[in-house]
Amino acid sequence: MTTATPFTAGATNAAGVNALPTPPTGWPIGSYATYEEAQRAVDHLADNDFPVADVTIVGVEPMIVERVTGRLTWGRVLGAGAASGAWFGLFVGLLLGLFSTGGALAPIVTGLVVGTVFGLAGAAIRYSAQRGRRDFASTTQLVAGRYDVLSHPRNAERGKEMLTTLAWRS
Repeated sequence: MTTATPFTAGATNAAGVNALPTPPTGWPIGSYATYEEAQRAVDHLADNDFPVADVTIVGVEPMIVERVTGRLTWGRVLGAGAASGAWFGLFVGLLLGLFSTGGALAPIVTGLVVGTVFGLAGAAIRYSAQRGRRDFASTTQLVAGRYDVLSHPRNAERGKEMLTTLAWRS
């Protein structure tokens, strides 16, 4: 019987199901401000024959970042609703057209028109229900304040030396 650790790729239990989430273990060998820098550090380790299966990148101090992408207006909301509804209607119309015994054009056009109308109506109802409380569009990401690179203790000193060398070169 093998023991699953965070350093075992694809750790599974006896039933073959992924193990429950566990906190990472290992010794810190580097800390970076961005994920890209941590990834570059692990790439450096891999390029220099370090056993990267013993390495874990840990995002520390998680935060949710919402980036505002623009202002919402009735025109923008209705345009997006119409486009979304039209695509869905076109899809349904194509499916109906494939299986219809008559011509395929009528179900496609009907699906497109009905989808557009329902998309417009749905977007208008959702936007008006907000009553001006959220007149902007945004994207949301989960990011970390810093990224630590951990290594199994048996290789931690060597990894730390390799990453120190990388830092001196940069």
